Amino acid sequence: MKKLLILPLILLLGILLVACSQGDDSGKKKEGAEKASEETLKVDKGLLNVEVTIPATLYKGQDIDSIISEAKNSGIKEVIKNDDGSLTYKMSKSEHKKMMKELKERIVKSVEELKTSEDFASINDVVYNKSFSEFTLTVNKEKFEGSFDALASFGLALAGMYYQLFNGADVEHYKVTVYIKDESNGEVFDTMVYPDELNENNDK
Repeated sequence: MKKLLILPLILLLGILLVACSQGDDSGKKKEGAEKASEETLKVDKGLLNVEVTIPATLYKGQDIDSIISEAKNSGIKEVIKNDDGSLTYKMSKSEHKKMMKELKERIVKSVEELKTSEDFASINDVVYNKSFSEFTLTVNKEKFEGSFDALASFGLALAGMYYQLFNGADVEHYKVTVYIKDESNGEVFDTMVYPDELNENNDK
């Protein structure tokens, strides 16, 4: 579970793209055969296109060329590397819809696994809002402060940031807030706001 939450960004994105690509190939062959020409025509006209820009901050330390190659191999129509280091993904609305569904399911699954994972023994509960812009981790404070369980908060924040950005959030104003709550008294004793935390680390 710990490895799942701290996957490099290229693997996280790759998993989502591959899953969506595989979803296109299964279960809808008859319907797809009837609508293939119509769908292609609409996409080519740009009526079903979605553009998503992911800021350079989330790619720090990653192999950009590999990320672009993985995205294209997984069915993304086009990936543009911008002058500021950000990447813009272009895809059909149908691909985007499937990607968002898959990302939501994976975040929910990760949260449920996190609650019972022995790798993060100090964490007893995790709640989140609908947009995954807020996560609250209820923990055993003593165990939490003496462990590496804060990695879980980073993994959740990373997933939440990707969810918001791929869902159309403004790259200048998106954020994920993680609250760490003491199970013994309900007190929030630590708050982390991303991507501010990433930007602060980059400045050091």
